[in-house]
Amino acid sequence: MKLLKKSYLLCAASSALAGAANIAQAQTNSFFEDEIIITATKKANGVSVQEAPMAVTAFGSEQLDALHVKDLESLSYSVPNVSLDDIGTWRGAANFSIRGLGINSSIPSIDPTVGVFADGLYLGITSGVVLDIFDLESIEILRGPQGLLFGRNVTGGAVLLHTKKPGDQFEASVKTAIETGLRGTGGNHYLMGAVSGPLVADRLSVRVSGYYNKDDGYFKNYEGGPVFGQPDKFSNFGEAETIMVRPTIVFTPNDDVEFVLRYEHGDSEGDGPAAQKHANGRGPVVAGFPGFDRNSFDFSINEDGFYDNHWDQLTLESNWGIAFGNGTITNIFGFRDFTNNTRADIDASPREVFSSDTTTTQQQWSNELRYAGRFDDRFDLTAGLYYFTQDVGYQESRNIFDGFLTFFGGGLQRQNTYGAFAQGDYDLTDTVTLSLGGRYTYESKRVNIATVTLNTSPCNVIDQTCPFDFQDRDSWSNFSPKLGLTYAPDDTLNVYGHWTRGFRSGGYNLRSASALVAPGPVEEERIDAFEIGLKAQPNGKIRLNSAVFFNAIDNLQREINLADPRAGVVQIIRNTADASIWGFETEAQIAMNDALTLLGSVGYTNGDYDNVVFDLNGDFVVDAADAALDIPRLAPWTYSVGFLYTGEWQGVGSWNLQSSFSHRDASAYTDNNLGVLNSANMVDFSLSLTTERQLTIALYGKNLLNEVTHGGDTQLPASLGGGTFAPLNKGRIIGLELKMDFN
Repeated sequence: MKLLKKSYLLCAASSALAGAANIAQAQTNSFFEDEIIITATKKANGVSVQEAPMAVTAFGSEQLDALHVKDLESLSYSVPNVSLDDIGTWRGAANFSIRGLGINSSIPSIDPTVGVFADGLYLGITSGVVLDIFDLESIEILRGPQGLLFGRNVTGGAVLLHTKKPGDQFEASVKTAIETGLRGTGGNHYLMGAVSGPLVADRLSVRVSGYYNKDDGYFKNYEGGPVFGQPDKFSNFGEAETIMVRPTIVFTPNDDVEFVLRYEHGDSEGDGPAAQKHANGRGPVVAGFPGFDRNSFDFSINEDGFYDNHWDQLTLESNWGIAFGNGTITNIFGFRDFTNNTRADIDASPREVFSSDTTTTQQQWSNELRYAGRFDDRFDLTAGLYYFTQDVGYQESRNIFDGFLTFFGGGLQRQNTYGAFAQGDYDLTDTVTLSLGGRYTYESKRVNIATVTLNTSPCNVIDQTCPFDFQDRDSWSNFSPKLGLTYAPDDTLNVYGHWTRGFRSGGYNLRSASALVAPGPVEEERIDAFEIGLKAQPNGKIRLNSAVFFNAIDNLQREINLADPRAGVVQIIRNTADASIWGFETEAQIAMNDALTLLGSVGYTNGDYDNVVFDLNGDFVVDAADAALDIPRLAPWTYSVGFLYTGEWQGVGSWNLQSSFSHRDASAYTDNNLGVLNSANMVDFSLSLTTERQLTIALYGKNLLNEVTHGGDTQLPASLGGGTFAPLNKGRIIGLELKMDFN
């Protein structure tokens, strides 16, 4: 309650500041003038957010700049019923959750519930997803299953990233920023820029953008102190450095054909996780192993660890306008090569007890061919074929008690996926549209797995020097139908309802650490989703988008995270239960006048197990106690309030002030509910001035209440010090940004 009062006072003070500003108001409210066109429906020219019959939140380039979005985790509290968290075991591993459907693992063979697509390229593993992003045209966050158009592993939803394309005119920009955490540690420095323009008028254009980030370390690692009878000593922790370059070429040989070639190279490396052992965690802390308050940023580890990510990705998008249905044939070819090396202090203590090294390699190829057109001015057809293949390698070693016990293992996986899909939208009347579609998918996986087990002789799975004790292959096929109705009497109202079925891949566990439990295969997870939504903009001053949903999940696929006295931690992948999840969400924007816009959202999610078939709480029986547990990654309430205030400074330029308060409830992290993720109240603000010479100066703050949050909350055995392995996220950040545009 005290934190809530503080946040409300801060918002009120910011509002008072905006109201008292002695600067002329802007003449128009640009918030309602800019309509974001989204690609989520895969129609030829896209549709506006308000026309799309789905729950989607979209951010355009100007909004992303105003929110100072540096990675997807920056939007984790901006959308109702959405959590875009980095698990923190190593940087960049996504544990995204939408409407209570999420994962809690860094195992590369675990397929996500929320798919991430970069310029149409599906990112096949969760590692390398929550990395820095820049020079984006838009981000679309789709809530609810999207299996018809986007395939498997989007049972929770999908996140679509669109990078900027070159235009017909020369333009360039450069942006630099510095952030400080106000904790006496080093700063976080950003530099990014882009140059774009035509090489051959109306035929060939190029855009080249680059990005550099140097983080000197946000955290302070507590070393020594009373644990070893030494004086207090702190060191900066969390250093990281990232470099990316992205050239884009657009070639239009004639007015009907377009080719867009995008390439991205990235390197990111830095310290391992800022791992905290909770003093008040559910697992006991053993004497001699310091534990800390889970609501503090205090931690003490002896092993800095590291992460080292390298990736190259390429997409070639081809668009061909044809007379048939006045349509467009689109082909998107994609390639990604990703490598990740890590080391982490898993026991989260200043003693040499449990550390882990991992290597992940991934190479993927994909191609999507689709057609989108409209017939007789009342029938829209979207149809296509899809192919995806990837090879994943995972190597893990564990050092227990300074190498007294050493474990090695991991696995190799080859995956092939084929899909065919079609959706038709038929206008029954001028106001009612019937949607009907389906997708057929066939998928196969083949694995060679070496159980992570005690081994005095080092070996490497990726180099195939470890003995494989499990080989298998399996395949799955399914059909994902969709049926929906849309009622749109005019441009101000859109009411829709639909039923759709989605699937999450069956598969295997490449981090198998128990000789008693087979690493798979697990069966695919199926979801039947029902949604009714409303989008309204009654008078040009108000936007209100709402949805209610009900999801019935069969064969819920979970990563059971258990403390183990010998191996430290064991993760078992199983189909654990059938479950039901329901809830609602609303987003609203109100233009109070030409200068002031109020923003708000609320989301509620409720979930229960209907039938449990696995011993979730570890009492060796499957009973009502298991069914009474909370579903992991399901935060019941999320909500936010905020405002945007704009104005003009005569003779200087334009300015805007914005502030927001966001809340997310606590949620279970592990299936046995021993691991828990904190609730959080986030307060952000930004004050920017754009001069007539196109120079923008912005002062901004994030997480002003300095809320403590964690990527995970893994329970550790008493034999290894007890407590938790809980990687910390950053707290309060203050930043200053300069941007210059040239055109």
